[in-house]
Amino acid sequence: MEGGDPKPEIKFTQIFINNEWCNSVSGKTFETINPCTEEKICDIQAGDKEDIDKAVYAAREAFKITSPWRKMNASQRGSLIYKLAELLARDAKYIGSLESLDNGKPFQEGFYGVYFAVNVLKYYAGWADKIQGKTIPIDGDYMCMTRHEPVGVCGQIIPWNYPVPLLTWKLGPALACGNTIILKPAEQTTLTALYCASLIKEAGFPPGVVNIVPGYGVTAGDAISSHTDIDKVAFTGSTVTGHKIQASAAKSNLKRVTMELGGKSPLVVFDDADLNMTVACSMECVMASSGQKCCAPTRVFVQESIYEDFVKKSKEAAEKRVVGPPFDVKSQQGPQIDRRQFEKVLNLIESGKEEGATLQCGGKRIGNKGFFVEPTIFSDVTDDMRIAKEEIFGPVQCIFKFKTMEEVIERANNTTYGLASGVFTQDINKAMTFVQTALAGTVWVNCYDNAICSQAPFGGFKMSGQGRELGEYGLQEYYEVKTVTIKVPQKI
Repeated sequence: MEGGDPKPEIKFTQIFINNEWCNSVSGKTFETINPCTEEKICDIQAGDKEDIDKAVYAAREAFKITSPWRKMNASQRGSLIYKLAELLARDAKYIGSLESLDNGKPFQEGFYGVYFAVNVLKYYAGWADKIQGKTIPIDGDYMCMTRHEPVGVCGQIIPWNYPVPLLTWKLGPALACGNTIILKPAEQTTLTALYCASLIKEAGFPPGVVNIVPGYGVTAGDAISSHTDIDKVAFTGSTVTGHKIQASAAKSNLKRVTMELGGKSPLVVFDDADLNMTVACSMECVMASSGQKCCAPTRVFVQESIYEDFVKKSKEAAEKRVVGPPFDVKSQQGPQIDRRQFEKVLNLIESGKEEGATLQCGGKRIGNKGFFVEPTIFSDVTDDMRIAKEEIFGPVQCIFKFKTMEEVIERANNTTYGLASGVFTQDINKAMTFVQTALAGTVWVNCYDNAICSQAPFGGFKMSGQGRELGEYGLQEYYEVKTVTIKVPQKI
């Protein structure tokens, strides 16, 4: 694959409202930092409550019954979404380069993330004219049917770990259903969202349908979740912030809330599993994106008869991983996103050592510039340690030992989270027992999150969130069901 551009041109740093670029009302800006060098990339306009108010007004105008967007045929909405997908594909190298500059992930990872986003948009483009209600045979001389209608003005807040894919997870179903949007990207990774705003205009979406307001969570994000003229908020991020968003939504206008939050996902390895395949899969899935993945299998439960071999092979695999700058084709892992996350990861690694886990490899900073952390493996981890309970969001794999199915199911489920889980075994009975008892929104069998795709829903149990994204289920979060009952002379 052709390499990325380590110095992509920064084309957009303003707020995007009503298909126009503008500065923040306050005149404030914030810096976006290169996590590889700790140097400023550029200044970005910092949206605040007043800017969110402007965006909401534009979105509300675009949602009026008489607006071009509301009068547009559903098939034409689908064509616009498909056009946006084609524009992302056209500019994939540039967007991937911008993503790697701003986020620090290896270019090949950012590049393929753009194509994942393209597939999400194409998938939802196909749904636009297939969102339909039902005819219901109710009692009496009546004809009854349902209509699926857009929720209205939707606020969307996306994180910094997968900026372009998660942008489309939010935009795709919302636009397919006919909603209008105010989207706030993470302040750490705003550049790709702003470039995608330019593509939204180029694709031909009417003014006000999509508005993108960069800013901090405590200002712009809070303004979205508490705004009384926003009908729904969708959020991907930490469980701590999810609590605040749900509280703000309840206190304001009881707006709909869907959230994909944190995780502490278990991966269970039985002694009949293909050891080499399992080690490779678990390693890649916990270390990809520098371990900054909500569904990363950070708790690996390995049956005792193969435990030592699994730990040995995992250590060997971790020590071979290449950590480095994103535009070096050899790099498999980049830095943590910022200093706060970098220090959190190192603090949790220290807690693991202090509480008695065995550090097999890694555990230290790499170099003295940039937020790079060595791939880290802990063995002899027990369920009461901080590294066993808290979401690390870094390149740290914790390996636990178990004996029986009953034991591992109880331990795997003993967490406040429930986003994802996995099991490796050649025994279909073991696999199906785990599938039925795992308290998680997704269960992968003999694979893990490389199997995420646009068609299958994704979301969590317990404190890992509410609602689902992707697939047909993702549409349900963005439409209201209206029941229509008509009196007829005689039902036939």
